[in-house]
Amino acid sequence: MPPPVHTPMDPRSTADPASSSTSTHSTTTTSTLSSSSLRKRVLSIDTSSRDSRGAPSRERERESKAQEEERAMALERQAAATEEEAERERDVEAAVPMSPAGRLFRETNFNCYIVAVIGLGARVDVAAARAGLEATLVRHSRFCSVQVSDEASKRAKPRWVRTTVNLDDHLIFPELDPTAMSANPDQVIEDYMSTLSTQPMDHSRPLWEFHVLDFPTSEAAATVAVRMHHSLGDGVSLLSLLIACTRSAADPARLPALPPAPARRDGPVYARRRPPLSEGILALATWVLSYLVLALHTLVDVACFVATSLFLRDARTPLMGTEGVEFRRKRFVHCTLSLDDVKLVKNAMKCTVNDVLVGVTSAALSRYYFRKTSDTDSEKRARPKHIRVRSALLVNIRKTPGLHALAEMMNSSKNNIVRWGNLIGYIVLPFRIAMLDDPLEYIRQGKRTVDRKKNSLEAIFTYWSGNLIVKLFGIKTAAALCHGMLANTTLSFSSMVGPAEKVEFYGHPIEYIAPSVYGHPHALTVHYQSYMNIIKLVLAVDDAQFPDAHQLLNDFAESLRLIRQAASAKS
Repeated sequence: MPPPVHTPMDPRSTADPASSSTSTHSTTTTSTLSSSSLRKRVLSIDTSSRDSRGAPSRERERESKAQEEERAMALERQAAATEEEAERERDVEAAVPMSPAGRLFRETNFNCYIVAVIGLGARVDVAAARAGLEATLVRHSRFCSVQVSDEASKRAKPRWVRTTVNLDDHLIFPELDPTAMSANPDQVIEDYMSTLSTQPMDHSRPLWEFHVLDFPTSEAAATVAVRMHHSLGDGVSLLSLLIACTRSAADPARLPALPPAPARRDGPVYARRRPPLSEGILALATWVLSYLVLALHTLVDVACFVATSLFLRDARTPLMGTEGVEFRRKRFVHCTLSLDDVKLVKNAMKCTVNDVLVGVTSAALSRYYFRKTSDTDSEKRARPKHIRVRSALLVNIRKTPGLHALAEMMNSSKNNIVRWGNLIGYIVLPFRIAMLDDPLEYIRQGKRTVDRKKNSLEAIFTYWSGNLIVKLFGIKTAAALCHGMLANTTLSFSSMVGPAEKVEFYGHPIEYIAPSVYGHPHALTVHYQSYMNIIKLVLAVDDAQFPDAHQLLNDFAESLRLIRQAASAKS
């Protein structure tokens, strides 16, 4: 701070007004004396801000400079925050609304996750995996987006908003007990997946994770555990994405060939071709009758579905879950079945692969039920009283079934019949619980049940009615009805077709794929996944209710063995 400047006062301003009449000499003398007295006056000057040379303090200069820099940085931060907020608002405006099914999977009592254990034929090359993920998966619109809701408006729909993906947040390398990994690596994988079912995901980033378990097991040289939120898509969408991230093991430059879609001789059940008049009146009457039967079956199934959602409950059996099962710890166990054995039964019984799997499931559940209930009466085991055991069967409602190329699924056209998302409906599928002398009878009953359900629009109704309920009454009502339907049935059932040839995942050969799901109100979920010439049977069970989960797996394997043996003898 510069020193204060003192301007000398004019002596005339202090003279007595009466002296104005004195002589000039007197005035000069007075002026000289006053000037002399002023020169001798001591001036008080503040020197606290001066150093030895009278210059401003360097410390004060540094403080002033620091304050100016801090103000400049604050302005920069404010400008950056304003720009970031503006960019976020632009992203939100350009965001994609979540589908009703995607919103449904976010509800507290229906918060579902898809998990998959992928066995690899080689140890994990982290650099190659990172490069592959960055080039493919991270660029997918759902895998680089977060779910955003407008908290200011309760009626605003959640939306997908793109964000920057930090791959380190999604690649997880857990620290496990080396002794346990050496002693029983399969059990370590099983326990880790079970623990994973109790851990929430961070919704501030894209909802997917890869857990790298880089040690050998009985079936693979390394394992990758994948966890994704079900709102990202259904099984068909996610498996199609997985195939898009792989290459053929025979030719790494080529995408794996997609498995052929199931043949439909007459097209969809609701779009049967009307016979020409030349075929006669009987053919036309048969065509009209088929639609009347379709309408009747759909009406009955819809009524059963609504009743199940509200009050119609399965019998209390060792297979049935209890209240709150959706929040409890799950255990995922799997075993390998031969696809050739299933096809042998299919050809012998002139049915489909799904018919065989339904029959095998019915036989396995019967074996488990009668062992747990300790019922040894052979007559009751053969002809038991009606035991209502039903499954919620997930059905892909896309007009073209099977897997599809990822580019086709990501086409946003409204006319796209294989688009990405949760395009699944539910069918309430009954299982008969009985110990039958002829193992092939399970297949016959399974075929009759499946054929009956194929001649119905139940799956399409459940999908579209769910969307309508969300629009009319809100997501809470739709979630309550869906939760009621699942809570009143015994198990979930699903089957998926995988690649028919061996594939590589970013240079790592895949030995098996074992997917499942958790977060829904079932104590038992049965999932079949085909890959090459094998079928992985995966059970997701309530860890407390099914301490003998591996015994239940053995029941499935033994049931298939007995059915195959009977089919071989028949053929």
